[in-house]
Amino acid sequence: MTIKPTNTFYTLSRIAQTIGETRGSHAKIRICAEYFMQLDNDTDLRLAAQFLGEGAFSDLSDKRTTVGSRTYSTLAAEFCEIDYDMVFKPSKTALGSASETIEKLLNNIPEAQKKWSAHGLLLKEIEDIFEELQSVSSRADKQSILKNAWAKMTPLEVKFFLRIMGRGSLRIGFESKSIISSIAKAFDKKVKDVRYVHMITGSIGKTALLARNDQLEDAQFKLFQPISFMLASPVESRSVEDFQEYLVEEKFDGMRCQIHVKQDKVHIFSRDLNDITHSFPEIVSFFRERDLPEIILDGEICVFRDDTIMPFQHLQKRMGLKKPTKKILAEYPTLLISYDLLFYDGEPVFEHTLIERRQLLTDLSKRHNFPITTQHYIQNKDEIDTYFEQALAHGNEGLMLKHKHSTYEYGQRRKSWLKVKKPGGSIDTIIMYAHAGSGKRGGTYSDFTLGVSVRDDERYEEEFIPIGKAYGGYTDEELKKINNRIKEITAEKYGPTLGLYPDIVIELEFDDIQVNKRTKANYTLRFPRFKAIRWDLSPNDVDTLKDVERLYEEKLNQQRLAQDQNPSFQFG
Repeated sequence: MTIKPTNTFYTLSRIAQTIGETRGSHAKIRICAEYFMQLDNDTDLRLAAQFLGEGAFSDLSDKRTTVGSRTYSTLAAEFCEIDYDMVFKPSKTALGSASETIEKLLNNIPEAQKKWSAHGLLLKEIEDIFEELQSVSSRADKQSILKNAWAKMTPLEVKFFLRIMGRGSLRIGFESKSIISSIAKAFDKKVKDVRYVHMITGSIGKTALLARNDQLEDAQFKLFQPISFMLASPVESRSVEDFQEYLVEEKFDGMRCQIHVKQDKVHIFSRDLNDITHSFPEIVSFFRERDLPEIILDGEICVFRDDTIMPFQHLQKRMGLKKPTKKILAEYPTLLISYDLLFYDGEPVFEHTLIERRQLLTDLSKRHNFPITTQHYIQNKDEIDTYFEQALAHGNEGLMLKHKHSTYEYGQRRKSWLKVKKPGGSIDTIIMYAHAGSGKRGGTYSDFTLGVSVRDDERYEEEFIPIGKAYGGYTDEELKKINNRIKEITAEKYGPTLGLYPDIVIELEFDDIQVNKRTKANYTLRFPRFKAIRWDLSPNDVDTLKDVERLYEEKLNQQRLAQDQNPSFQFG
């Protein structure tokens, strides 16, 4: 059988790499659309869209490869015949990406070069490898499958194979909304129609097939099929001309979720559309007892104890648990607080206005006694300031402003929902590594790994250790100045990554501090971004890991206003 170049995994990898190196969203979409148009087999089109937009498996499949980073990283060290601790780990730290590290090692180490060759694996063969990986449980079996697969791939294919397998971003500046636009362009459809079908089917691969076969109108919504969430924009990035057009509610310090209910069948889905039902049995039991009609609710899961919403760090104790113990359930009881209604009485209600959806939600809450957010009509900015201080007193993140007449704009980030938040704090950090940007930032170093000081910390031998990565918050002029300085302080180069001598101090702003045992610091910053480039400070002024630990404890122990005073949610 003759293998067409378009249906090989190498071609998909080359397309992904090209998209990542291309500036401008329109140009990226054109490249992807042309690729989709060349795939004349339904299976190939489905898999191409799925691999680029969802991962190894469709979001609807509930399948996962569950291959940990250490599993494929130690295999890579063995494959390349290098020491894992002395060579691989430092290389990974420098690049900030295991998949990119493996690509470069396979390309440049002679021992590795002898072990791989391009076999032109088909997209279907890659799917079969993913299926095989998810069917085994032992590390040895997974490494055996990976080793055999890598021997038939180029280093570029291995990089994207790992990224697709991990279901994370492909790191090419091309997410689901751009793939939807590519499908629309490839098959001459309206973007809004393709977006709607993706939302109700939950599968980007299936959406691509329906678009090509002129069957978008055949798509039907089903319960227990997660829907793309409506997203919010920062209020500072969108001007508000008339505050009276918005409703305001508190933004909870919890986890966004979607709950589907049909009689005693209850499923909970996370923001990334994963089924997390098993982690929250008390919420499932609560909604089973409500005698509800068929509904889908959009809301937030919070740890709620002593009439108080507890810090997000408490919720972390519950996240990812397949079967929480009685002790965990007692110490960290959760509550799902709803703020929107997406499906009611057998019909989607996405096209209803917020006020209409809210009235339905309120009526349901009164009849069935489940918690919903407290919403307020507002007249001016002064009222927002008052409600904002109240939200912070409750321990919540801030406020949400929601346009009264907006529909549910699934998967979009527009002006209809605006978030008003106060930064969780800021610390002075050092730039440890600079990573080459892509897209409009191509040709410059625009992504940075920031570190804190451990010079006087008996637990560490280094001077600085990473605490987070940031790629925004600076102006073009500031970025140019940073890049000029980087030329003078480069210590090492690892492909597109530079290791730097300690020199540039950044005041880094963040939303929160989270425990992350997979990092050297045991903590990571949530949504870090540049607040200021402190040219006036030296590496001696950088904050320490102990400062981070202190800030974490302060947030954890912050006094919170109980819900009996100006409650942010209510039952019925």
